[in-house]
Amino acid sequence: MTITQPPTYDTAPPPATFLPSYDDDAAPPAPRYGLGTLSPDERFARVGSWLAGLGLAWIITQRLLPLGGLPWFLIVWFVLGIGVTAVTAKMSGGLVEVKDRVAEAVITGAALLVGAALVSTIVFVVARGYQAVLHLNFLTDDMEGVGPRDPFTHGGVLHAIIGTCIELGIALAITLPLGLGTAIFMTEVGGRFARVVRTVVEAMTALPSIVAGLFIYTVFIIALGYPRSGLAAALAISVMILPIIARAADVVLRVVPGGLREASLALGASRWRTVWNVVLPTARPGLATAVILGVARGVGETSPVLLTSGAATFVVKNPTGTVMNSLPLFIYTNVRSGEPVAIARAFGAATVLLGLVLTLFVIARLLARPRRGDRRRLRPTRASLMATGLSAQRSIGAPDELEYPEAVDTYPNNPTRESL
Repeated sequence: MTITQPPTYDTAPPPATFLPSYDDDAAPPAPRYGLGTLSPDERFARVGSWLAGLGLAWIITQRLLPLGGLPWFLIVWFVLGIGVTAVTAKMSGGLVEVKDRVAEAVITGAALLVGAALVSTIVFVVARGYQAVLHLNFLTDDMEGVGPRDPFTHGGVLHAIIGTCIELGIALAITLPLGLGTAIFMTEVGGRFARVVRTVVEAMTALPSIVAGLFIYTVFIIALGYPRSGLAAALAISVMILPIIARAADVVLRVVPGGLREASLALGASRWRTVWNVVLPTARPGLATAVILGVARGVGETSPVLLTSGAATFVVKNPTGTVMNSLPLFIYTNVRSGEPVAIARAFGAATVLLGLVLTLFVIARLLARPRRGDRRRLRPTRASLMATGLSAQRSIGAPDELEYPEAVDTYPNNPTRESL
């Protein structure tokens, strides 16, 4: 038995490795900041600019000019803060830096203004109506036999809450298929007629609410002879929220990447299956936002409801039988009475209306969230990829079995001259 040894080769010794040496007397390394992180100097310049604007605003409004009051002070502070910010940006950078800092300040100020307006509105409404809401009967009783001067322990807005929910539910049942269908037609079908439909939808977006109420009052009540009822009010509300939902859904559907549609059509799916299984699930959160915009527009309408539904002081559950009250109509009626107790009830109803809109918003967002099972189905697995490959091979006439050759080790454990 002959044992062959692998050949040996004359190799030069490896070069020496030199480790880097550190200078103990060197200055510490300068910190590196990310793209979105401000250095201490930049942070000091931004904060100092607004503090300087605050001081200048106080001198101008309180010492130099007769501009007393908080609104003038805030306006002058904002203008001077932007001016000082532009000056400091010019000192540290160029014109691009000035434009960026000024645009950031203007956008931030506008966002703070909108947020302050929203918060102040909510605080004002709740502060004026919390006394009525604290009584449990305000949510469980109606106003049958209750006068405008009766205390908060008598009466409530149960009839208005039920009426609002019934009218809004009927309006959504009518508007959702029409609005989403219109958006799908404008986005997925297209054509010359789609341009006409888009123009009509955009024109209806600016339709005054009183015109919608007069339209339903003329056609449904006078021409067809139906009485004032919750159904007529729901039709008026649906006319108001239909262009809102259709326009917002159209914008959302156009944001869906076209590559998803092309991939679905390339796999052999029809246009309807592509819209139903690809486009709509992708745009589901945006569609929920569109529905919330429509609900927020319709739930606070007063003039269409005033013309079409009438007012009732008791609970009405049949939307086709008689007059039906709602929260906006209840607020309008009690504010016009002039009685302090009735006005407080109106603000309490406004607080309930805000809570109802918030509840509907939360429910819509929860329904629009992708479920855990949907996320798992979106993750490709090895079995799904193999099944996709098999289906693709069968569709082009390839063999039914996929052959995966085993990997061959082309580098042996004991290399020789011949193998190398």
